[in-house]
Amino acid sequence: MSGPDEARHEETEKNTDKTPRTTPGTEEAGQRREQLPITTLAEAQAQAVAAAKTKAARPSAGSQPAVSHRIIPLAEADAFQEALYARRQRVYPREVHGILANWRAAMVFVTLGLYYLLPWIEWGANRQAFLIDLPNRKFNLFFWTFWPQDLFYLTAILILSALSLFLFTAVAGRVWCGFTCPQTVWTEVFLWIERQIEGDRPRQMKLAAGPWNREKIAKRTGKHAVWLLFSAWTGFTFVGYFTPIRELGGSLVGFALGPWETFWILFYGFATYGNAGWLREQVCLVMCPYARFQGAMFDKDTLIISYDPARGEPRAARKRDEDHKSAGKGDCVDCTLCVQVCPTGIDIRDGLQVGCIACGACVDVCDSVMDKVNYPRGLIRYTSENVLEGRPQRLLRPRVLVYSGLLAVIATALVVAVLLRVPLQMDVLRDRNTLFRDTPEGLIENVYTLRVMNMDSQPHTYAVTAQGIDGLTLQLDRKTIQAASGEIVDVPVRLQAAPENVRGRSNEVTFTLTAQDNPKIRVEEPTRFLGPTASGR
Repeated sequence: MSGPDEARHEETEKNTDKTPRTTPGTEEAGQRREQLPITTLAEAQAQAVAAAKTKAARPSAGSQPAVSHRIIPLAEADAFQEALYARRQRVYPREVHGILANWRAAMVFVTLGLYYLLPWIEWGANRQAFLIDLPNRKFNLFFWTFWPQDLFYLTAILILSALSLFLFTAVAGRVWCGFTCPQTVWTEVFLWIERQIEGDRPRQMKLAAGPWNREKIAKRTGKHAVWLLFSAWTGFTFVGYFTPIRELGGSLVGFALGPWETFWILFYGFATYGNAGWLREQVCLVMCPYARFQGAMFDKDTLIISYDPARGEPRAARKRDEDHKSAGKGDCVDCTLCVQVCPTGIDIRDGLQVGCIACGACVDVCDSVMDKVNYPRGLIRYTSENVLEGRPQRLLRPRVLVYSGLLAVIATALVVAVLLRVPLQMDVLRDRNTLFRDTPEGLIENVYTLRVMNMDSQPHTYAVTAQGIDGLTLQLDRKTIQAASGEIVDVPVRLQAAPENVRGRSNEVTFTLTAQDNPKIRVEEPTRFLGPTASGR
């Protein structure tokens, strides 16, 4: 190579060497990240992709320098795939105290209290107040008993649950995840057990990094034993919602559990042990779908856990009596306590992330730090994007009004329907073999079958009547109809009417069924009474 070609080659080589491999601030940020352990998948992916870019842009030894540098998409994809299988960094949340922590503890007591105590409540004689009785196809809810025919009530409840979730998300972000989600609630219990046995965060990390000595074996064995015992109790309670829990307890004591009962106790118990004890934040970061689709429900007026960068930056350590404003420092002292208390291990100062479950732990710990340094609270707080940008907060906005309106209408309709519900159902089936027939007394007779279902929790005795035609008489083989709770009884009946009172081919008649011990339990069912035509037949 000589002449113009050699000159062009040297110029290209110079330009290549001068090509910047990092954008302004990237090197500094990379150094900062190297000082901290990788705690999230997002950080691992970002570092792997950056390394792939650098590797793709750097020419290999002995190769001809390229005129321009390109990022090979395959290299970036491989780095991303490698980051997906990065080793998990265990999160050890620091214990935190504050207003939101107290609210979270209260929700743990309320939700778990209901879960563990509700199956033991009895309503009436030998009747569990809350029982999903699948073999008998009924659902006991205190003084109500619902059957498959009441499926629309369940549909309404599911719609209400979805609308409530949408409304809470639009107003307060992931408040469900942070305070009432079963994963969050049970994880809080498991974390409390872990702290009681292994100690606080520094002691847990020291124990995890230390050798397997007598102390470590004893603490780890004790912790997992308590976890397994609590998980087994959880699985037992879960099955108690589908099998009468007192009978289930007797079978457990007598070692007489059935195969399906044993399976579901172990399955739900190990699911609790695995999710709350081992997976923890991985459920929120990787497995939970709600964190992904909730972004579509957020807007700039949604309340979220936010760090105020205008007030906190630049973050830096300082002396106790230092005038940080004159030194050009923000209110953030860079103590990293907000990261240490986070149950998912994220840094809220990096902005809103999929790993933020809105538990408010970082709010409580940051407020405590602000109190110690005599700064105003609220550096990390529940706020909206509009407020952070200096715009007013809008609570009543179209989506909130729509969700609230639909929620109010459906909830009102459901309550009214339940209060007006009659625990009795009657179907009238005509005899398909004969439309009508003449009796020896000269009357016109129609034959029906009344299918009566007692949907109450108590047995009842019913009386049936019919009206709609003058002089209509009802012939019944028995005077009353008796049906136990949940029983379906087929009762053949005959209606007779004089020919002169039967007008036309088809006449409307109504059967009325009334409980003798409770006249409020009453249903009416219309049907047709057939007779001859004007010509005679």
